[in-house]
Amino acid sequence: MKKINLILMILMLVATGMLFGQSDRIGTAGATELLIPVGGRGVAMGSANLTNSIGVDAIFWNPANIARSTNSVDVMVSHMTYIADIGVEFGAVGVNFQDFGSIAFSIKSLSIGDILKTTVDNPDGTGQTFAPQYTTLGLSYSKMLSDRVSVGLNINYVNETIDLVSASGLGFDFGVTYSDLGGINGFDMAVILKNIGSDMKYDGSGLWINATNDDQSRGEQFYKIDAASFSLPTTLDIGLGYDVAIDAENHLNFVGTFVNHNFYTDQYKVGAEYSYDNLLFFRGGYSYTTEFESTETLYKFSAGFGINYNLSGVGVKIDYAYLPTEFFDDTHLISLSLGIE
Repeated sequence: MKKINLILMILMLVATGMLFGQSDRIGTAGATELLIPVGGRGVAMGSANLTNSIGVDAIFWNPANIARSTNSVDVMVSHMTYIADIGVEFGAVGVNFQDFGSIAFSIKSLSIGDILKTTVDNPDGTGQTFAPQYTTLGLSYSKMLSDRVSVGLNINYVNETIDLVSASGLGFDFGVTYSDLGGINGFDMAVILKNIGSDMKYDGSGLWINATNDDQSRGEQFYKIDAASFSLPTTLDIGLGYDVAIDAENHLNFVGTFVNHNFYTDQYKVGAEYSYDNLLFFRGGYSYTTEFESTETLYKFSAGFGINYNLSGVGVKIDYAYLPTEFFDDTHLISLSLGIE
C-alpha cells in the first residue's frame, strides 16, 4: 500500500508542477495528433473511459489497464473518419507475460491526402502536390502490482513530415489504476499523465530560401529559416468509474474524467454504458469546458454500440462510435478487437 500511495503522490506532484497555472500557454502546443482518440468504446463514452478500458484498447486511454486483460494476446485495429476528410488509422498488438507484465506495440497514422503546392509566384498552384505524414509509434508496458492496482507506461515516437520539412520527438505516458476504491466493489480511480517529453522542431531542406538584393551586387544568396520549437500537448487526466450489476445479464457502467491541459482550458467528460449478457453494448457521452465559450470542445456529444462474441476461443469485439459536429462532417469510428485466451 505504501508503494501504491508513493506512486500516486509522485504522479500528482509532477503533474501539478508541470500543468497547473499554464493559462499563458494556451494554443502553443504542437503534435496534437497525440490527442486524437482511438477505439470505438472509449470514444462513444465521451472519451471518459480511463478506468475500465482493457488490453490494447487501453493504450490511448490509460496504459495501466493493458495488463488487466485476461487474454494471452490482444489485437486491435480501428479507423476514424476525422474532420476535413482526414482518416485516422490505428493498430496494436499486446502480449501478456503473466508475472512479468504485458508489452504492447502500436502505430497511429493520419491520412490527409494530397495537397496542391502553392508559392508566392503561383498562388493558384504549381501543378505539384505533397502529402503530409503524421505517424506515432508506441511501445507500452503494464503490470499488475496487486489484485487492485496496476501501472503502465507508453513511449511514443512522433514524426511529422510536411513536404521537405519534418519534426520528431519522444513522448511518455504514465498511468495508475486503483480498483474497488474505498472498499466499494466496482468503484475505480485512474490517474494518467500524458505526453511528457522534449520540445519538437521542424528542420529540412524546405526551410532554405534564396534571395537577391535589389541591385544584385551580391548575386543569389541562400538563407535558412529558423523554425520555432513547440511542446507536446501534455495533460493530466483523473478518472472515476463505477460498474453496477443490475442482475446476471444487465450491467451499467458510469465514468467521469477531468482533463487538465498545458495548452487549453480544462475539460470535463462523462459517459455511460449499458451491456446485455456481455454481448450487446449501448453507449453515450458528453464533454464540455467551463471557460472561454469560443474555444469549446470540437465534440460535445457521442454515442455508439458494440458487439462481443466468442469464436472458437477467440474473443471478437466490434465497436462503433458517432460524434456529431457543428461545422464539419460528423465523425465515425469503428474498431475491431481480437482476444486470444
